[in-house]
Amino acid sequence: MIEQYVVDLHEVDETQVAVVGGKGAHLGGLSRIEGIRVPGGFCVTTDAFRRIMAEAPSIDALLEQLSRLNPDDREAIRTLSAQIRRTVEGIAIPGDLAAAITRALGRLGEQAAYAVRSSATAEDLPTASFAGQQDTYLNVVGPTAILQHLSRCWASLFTERAVTYRQRNGIDHRTVLMAVVVQRMVFPHAAGILFTADPVTGNRKVATVDAGFGLGEALVSGLVNPDVFKVRHGEVVAKAIAAKQRAVHALPAGGTKEVAIDTPRQKQPALTDAQVVRIVELGRRIEAHFGRPQDIEWCLVDDDFQIVQSRPITTLFPIPTTDDQENHVYVSVGHGQMMTDPMKPLGLSMWQLTAMVPMQEAGGRLFVDVTRRLAAPASRAALLDAMGKGDPLIRDALETVLDRGFVPSAPDADPGRPPAGGASAPNGTDPDPAIVTELIERSQESIAALERDIRTKTGPALFDFLLEAFEEHKRVLGDPLNIRAIMAGMEATWWLNDKLQEWLGEKNAADTLTLSAPDNVTSEMGLALLDVADVIRPHAEVVAFLQGVEDDGFLDELAKPAGGTEARDAIEAYLDRYGMRCVGEIDITRPRWRERPTTLVPVILDHVRNFEPGAAGRRFEPGRQKAQTKEQDVLSRLRALPDGDGKADEAKRMIDRVRAFIGYREYPKYDIISRYFVYKQALLAEAERLVAAGVLSEKEDIFYLTFQELHDVARSHQVDGPLIQQRKDAFRSYHALTPPRVLTSDGEAVTGAYRRDDVPAGALVGVPVSAGTFEGRARVVLDMADADLEAGDILVTPFTDPSWSPLFVGIAGLVTEVGGLMTHGAVIAREYGLPAVVGVEQATRLIRDGHRIRVHGTDGYVEILSPPPAGPRPS
Repeated sequence: MIEQYVVDLHEVDETQVAVVGGKGAHLGGLSRIEGIRVPGGFCVTTDAFRRIMAEAPSIDALLEQLSRLNPDDREAIRTLSAQIRRTVEGIAIPGDLAAAITRALGRLGEQAAYAVRSSATAEDLPTASFAGQQDTYLNVVGPTAILQHLSRCWASLFTERAVTYRQRNGIDHRTVLMAVVVQRMVFPHAAGILFTADPVTGNRKVATVDAGFGLGEALVSGLVNPDVFKVRHGEVVAKAIAAKQRAVHALPAGGTKEVAIDTPRQKQPALTDAQVVRIVELGRRIEAHFGRPQDIEWCLVDDDFQIVQSRPITTLFPIPTTDDQENHVYVSVGHGQMMTDPMKPLGLSMWQLTAMVPMQEAGGRLFVDVTRRLAAPASRAALLDAMGKGDPLIRDALETVLDRGFVPSAPDADPGRPPAGGASAPNGTDPDPAIVTELIERSQESIAALERDIRTKTGPALFDFLLEAFEEHKRVLGDPLNIRAIMAGMEATWWLNDKLQEWLGEKNAADTLTLSAPDNVTSEMGLALLDVADVIRPHAEVVAFLQGVEDDGFLDELAKPAGGTEARDAIEAYLDRYGMRCVGEIDITRPRWRERPTTLVPVILDHVRNFEPGAAGRRFEPGRQKAQTKEQDVLSRLRALPDGDGKADEAKRMIDRVRAFIGYREYPKYDIISRYFVYKQALLAEAERLVAAGVLSEKEDIFYLTFQELHDVARSHQVDGPLIQQRKDAFRSYHALTPPRVLTSDGEAVTGAYRRDDVPAGALVGVPVSAGTFEGRARVVLDMADADLEAGDILVTPFTDPSWSPLFVGIAGLVTEVGGLMTHGAVIAREYGLPAVVGVEQATRLIRDGHRIRVHGTDGYVEILSPPPAGPRPS
């Protein structure tokens, strides 16, 4: 293959990232768009970079060493990356390469001024922009200076910032190459940045223009605050003109300098409104060409706009696709399910196929389109009420959307339609508590039949069987008796909280009245692990063995130490009952405890260390007695009121109802996840057959196909390998996105607010879900497997689904970023009597590990009392 070291900018397009890097490819693509002016120039290709790297063989060993560093080891990265940069800058540019560059300069003007700009192959990509990670040099004059700055651009591939960014994004340093763009300098009157979508709200119909005088470097470096214009539908709808005291200008002999702007000119807008609208029109043309919102750098020269860069805006949350142009409003499923991490395609499609309502996917998350329910008055009121009880921030965001007139009103198509959460429980006769036992038995029988019947199914027949099983799955969940049992406990909770506050002035009284409620499979799961710890605690050899466990096959070896057989049997029994659970369990692709039992080992060891024998029983019984005492107290105080006997009778009826039914609130999720594990085992067995047949490279590849696509693979024995790789890359990129609670079809992430003025200054506001106040050490835990908790600690985490329940028995308080009154973490916190506040925005960023905090579970806020101690993380 003939190496090509230099290529004219007009000869490349966005398909040639491997040759000219992301920036070069985008500039080449820009130059081909009608009406878009791009300064002339050329690219020094990745072939040239390979040639330079080959001149210094020692770099390979340094890159190998760099790849093994922890991205958090900043000092090691700083030292090693500096060594690599020095090595690259010290390489003499071979004569033939230097000659090719000099010839290209001669065609454009050898003594003209140029911008020398890095263009890495992992730069300006749809999933990672790498903005500002490598170097750009402005107003470089003369071949000698350009060659010198070329070396600096090559070396800038290994700046500390660029290295850390790649490591955090899972990109191998050795796979990234550096091209360099050399462009004629332009000397603008004004320059700036255009975002074709609002970078803050995500709204795709609002463009934002930042503008300042002189070169754009003044804005990019933060030297001045820009003028900011917002444009919607071809009209400037908002603007803020800054006092621009400084600018960056080019020097005649090369280089740049800061200059002061005359006082009268400082507050003049850098662009007229007409110019702002014109650059946005150009931006829309560029956006249409690249097919996604763009971050565009522009210069204004003699009232003519020139584009010097365009890259995708990678921070925007994607919008669910629709087949119309109407306005839509979407509510996040993950916030209700307490799992806001991205899901793999198989997980997304399985949840969609088994859900009770249609769902759309975007950014690896699921959303429900609530537009029609918001449009009609009756269904709107029911939806807002249900959302408000679940997550007040969602309700507030929906009300914000309604206030803007985004959703046109429509008549009630079906006034009798139940609210989003399911059918409302009858207000007349109380449901019979015996239906809880009946429903659990029905569930167990249905799952046993599923396990029995699926064993013989393989190939396409398995998928046909699963489609029928999904219908049974939905039939069980949608059984009116099931809905009635769920709603009975929830409505009784709401009634007690509302009425007892009205009659007795007591907040969240149901929190105490539901302590240690029976038949709660999730709280039982947490207590059962205490019993496992009781079996293990007397056996020092078993404890020592577990402390060294790293492999998920450890159960096979556990019988060897003294007491190991009993310990293994206890863990196996626990896994038989709860092994289908895991963090993020709504995604069927997540490893279950049965598949990865090492997840439970740190929790078991914490229980061995922090609890005495018999802790499970002692934990449950005092809660039951406390609830009973609270009931007697409430009823006696009610009887002392006017019409007290009537109030007490009503309250007693609701207390009995909540005690009988609130525990069942957790069982349908247990049913779902039990079925999911059966489905998963069957699908993985099918995947193993496909691997053996040479169709798949590895069985986990099925996680990156939808159920329907996997069905097709089972039929055809053909798979789209590039699609699987594309899905893997996309899934990795979705981790950097924060899913909104409410998203519009304009792309706007609408954030709600609590709108409270009854909390102390500086306090973090959330939803009070479990009464009480507790002060203690915050333990910020992002992954259950990394939890290292002691008695008296307060768990601070993004979300908790049922799999976190084993941790709840060892903590004294709970703070989460996601959740509402009836989400799983809240229900279990009340069961265990833990003061808890959920829905605290950015809690894991604002509260640091080791902070001393006070959780106000009754009033719904958290106070940070003191900073964490210096030194290593406490244990």
